[in-house]
Amino acid sequence: MSLRYDNRIVFLNGAEIYFHVLEERGLKRIRQYNTPTFRRLSRREYDTLSIDSLIWGVGTRLYKLAGEKYGNPNLWWIIARFNQKPTDAHFKVGDTVYIPYPLETILSYYRS
Repeated sequence: MSLRYDNRIVFLNGAEIYFHVLEERGLKRIRQYNTPTFRRLSRREYDTLSIDSLIWGVGTRLYKLAGEKYGNPNLWWIIARFNQKPTDAHFKVGDTVYIPYPLETILSYYRS
């Protein structure tokens, strides 16, 4: 299963700014993932996809869409990334949401 953390660099952060948080938790450092850089799909890649669309409504959630459309709620990040909106909070009621298919194809593009 592809998770959004696959192929991400992990580092230990013990920066002074986190001193109080780390001290409260009894830690010296915390493990963090680097911030990813996303490339846009090429026109050729985009043209190989089938794309469904729907309107974002009250109660719509990325994980629910991923569960319905891909059979796995953990793949919510694919819909978010494809729409260039990283979280549910970036969508507004009435926004069009695009859902790319086939799943294996879009995953292969995002892995490269």
